[in-house]
Amino acid sequence: MSFGGKIHKFLRPLPKLPAPITPALLAHEHARAEARQNRVADAITTFSGSMLFVYIHIIWFACWIGFGVEKYPYGLLTMIVSLEAIFLSTFVMISQNRADAKRQVIADAQWQTVQVEDAQNVELLKLSNQILALTKEVHALVAAAEKKVE
Repeated sequence: MSFGGKIHKFLRPLPKLPAPITPALLAHEHARAEARQNRVADAITTFSGSMLFVYIHIIWFACWIGFGVEKYPYGLLTMIVSLEAIFLSTFVMISQNRADAKRQVIADAQWQTVQVEDAQNVELLKLSNQILALTKEVHALVAAAEKKVE
């Protein structure tokens, strides 16, 4: 194996890790999936963001023009594509709102975790200060006992 081959194996991209699934996010997804309109919007967004969608449109446009469904300047095709763009942009916004809602659920769950950890840290600081005070008292008692012995 050449030197370049050795380096190449280290330069390969790492596999993409799945997004962490939190209980709060699972509950949010379950609540969202119960509404039929959300499931329909998710299905349309998923399909319209796929390469199959692109291929279907390439074939559709080629057939429309190739078979002469209408004459140039393709007014009906332009209107259909414009309406489709309007609806697809709406579905993109719905998808963005969904992603924002997911991020908010995750942020809320993380904030609750931070609040719990902060309370635990305050408690740990109190305990540490109590241990420090007791340690100082023990040292003072030992020092006083040593002076009495002398």
